[in-house]
Amino acid sequence: MKSGFGQFCPLAMACEVFAARWTPLILRELFAGSHRFNEIHRAIPLISRTLLGKRLRELEAAGVIADVPAAKGNGREYRLTQAGEEFHDVLASLATWGQRWTDRARPENLNAGVFMWMLRRRIATERLPARRVVVKFNFTGIPASYRGNRRFWLVLERSAIDICVHDPGFEVDLHLDAELGAMVRVHLGDLAFAEALRTKQIRMSGMPALVRQFPSWLLLSAYARVPRPRALATGEAMRP
Repeated sequence: MKSGFGQFCPLAMACEVFAARWTPLILRELFAGSHRFNEIHRAIPLISRTLLGKRLRELEAAGVIADVPAAKGNGREYRLTQAGEEFHDVLASLATWGQRWTDRARPENLNAGVFMWMLRRRIATERLPARRVVVKFNFTGIPASYRGNRRFWLVLERSAIDICVHDPGFEVDLHLDAELGAMVRVHLGDLAFAEALRTKQIRMSGMPALVRQFPSWLLLSAYARVPRPRALATGEAMRP
């Protein structure tokens, strides 16, 4: 039998559903448009597949998600119910707090695969050229404990954005060599792309027109404009 807080308080009851480890991130992915098991796992690689399955079953039992036939193709997918949709503002408030008050781009938090998966969702497809553009990423400054890929190919088309961890066989239009931490700080709104280029934390080569256009294709994190205390924004130590 599942253990809980042993309280009838509505907050305690909600936390029994929401506050289990990994559950908020699973919900984040569902809100971001990841509906299949492998899509969710790709964005949360540190959770075991066994535990992810357990958490999804718990959410389904709580009436937060539904396991339904896939809208496209074969298989099953997970969809938020009305009860699940009500978590949207809760997650947005938590993310706003995290953006404002935490030091997010610490080395132990850097994962190139997760970053690329999030970047894929933050491309302004309407600004892309009419033709396909392939960008090869090579990341440096990655913690020694990281065992994932460091090179990625981002295949940009107005109809779809794909990430490859192996050469897709297309001609590369842009080469981007970057410190992973710098790319994450750009994404979070803590570092301007132009400043990262100037300080050589990011280096780009390829067709000059595409090099100039590339920064305009990147949409920052949805929380990038959240105001931050000056000390955190500049990396100073917080004072009481």
